[in-house]
Amino acid sequence: MKEPIPIAITGMGAISAIGNDVANHYSSLRSSNPGIGPITQVQTHHRGNLLVGEISMDNGALYDCLAIPAHEAYTRSTLLALVAVREALVNAGIDPADGYRTGLISATTVGGMDATETYYEDYLVSKSHQHFIPTHPSGYSTEQLARHIGVTEFVTTISTACSSAANAIMLGARMIKAGLLDRAIVGGTDCLSKFTINGFNALMIYTDSYCRPFDEHRNGLNLGEAAAYLVLESPELVKQRTQTPIAYLTGYGNANDAFHQTASSDDGEGAYLAMKQALKVANLDAADVDYINAHGTATPNNDLAEGQALLRIYGSVEAVPAFSSTKAFTGHTLAAAGAIEAVISILALQHQVVFPNLNFSQPITTLGIVPQTQLLPKKIDHVLSNSFGFGGNCSTLLFSNAHD
Repeated sequence: MKEPIPIAITGMGAISAIGNDVANHYSSLRSSNPGIGPITQVQTHHRGNLLVGEISMDNGALYDCLAIPAHEAYTRSTLLALVAVREALVNAGIDPADGYRTGLISATTVGGMDATETYYEDYLVSKSHQHFIPTHPSGYSTEQLARHIGVTEFVTTISTACSSAANAIMLGARMIKAGLLDRAIVGGTDCLSKFTINGFNALMIYTDSYCRPFDEHRNGLNLGEAAAYLVLESPELVKQRTQTPIAYLTGYGNANDAFHQTASSDDGEGAYLAMKQALKVANLDAADVDYINAHGTATPNNDLAEGQALLRIYGSVEAVPAFSSTKAFTGHTLAAAGAIEAVISILALQHQVVFPNLNFSQPITTLGIVPQTQLLPKKIDHVLSNSFGFGGNCSTLLFSNAHD
């Protein structure tokens, strides 16, 4: 079999409800300190009723942190992205304008919706917020981000629902492998908004309590907001820069079960095919995976479908490796989920631990699989991370400590 080309990961940055940087994420994960709580910033009638994974900094604090003039139009999704990207660039020790072919692939589903829903009526009667009108499209945040950090070679946006950031990471790797880029800054960002809170609540998949991934009595998700980005580099560039990678992206897969607009197929066909493809690209067997960071939204449909797919991959309950969903920490961060969980997967590799699946008490009767519920020190060489989106768009990433 052809030897896979390792894509080096040289930097990462993250901001979510459990931390404003990567170090704080690890601290929260290690101490089982979740970020789910009451809504405090979004002006919605669901305040006091629904729980979210909310970042403590308001937009004014983010503007100040980033030294952006108050009169400039940056939506919350873009502000969060800038925080995470800056950390990733510092972590990687790079300047995107250093002459190497550098691309930016950013994912979002919310885009500038938070500003649009806040200022919509004001747009019609006042000029005080009209400068936010161009910020609505999803691609605008990526363009702002690219201008801010100096990327001009290749800039694009991916919006495939909850698999968006995983697909952004995958596209960056494929472009590097194809020789089209030397380096790619990849990830995703989504802020909380009335639009998404109302939407998921209308679908009747939003719990009125804390989400319980893979639990028999799970009854819905908690939404969250986050941004996370990785710096991917070709093997040749890593050698030139004498940079030590923090991990490798060794496998990836994307599939669509074409089953339903919002639901996964009962047998988890899309999830199964995505995991199978990621293992094939990495030239690994399922038994080589030491930890699975599951998509695990805590909705009745998703966890059942993903669990079925895991059993199809591994053949039996006993063969499934240690797995957990970390969405009970961060909430479901939509387009950012694949990126924030990529950071968590790399942290698992770096620190050789499996992070716990919070709020679990009873396994799903028809599956019998049990997630890891306590922090578990463990030898980990390969982590598989799942991200599944509406429309059946399923993606899997495989991260490794070293290229075997």
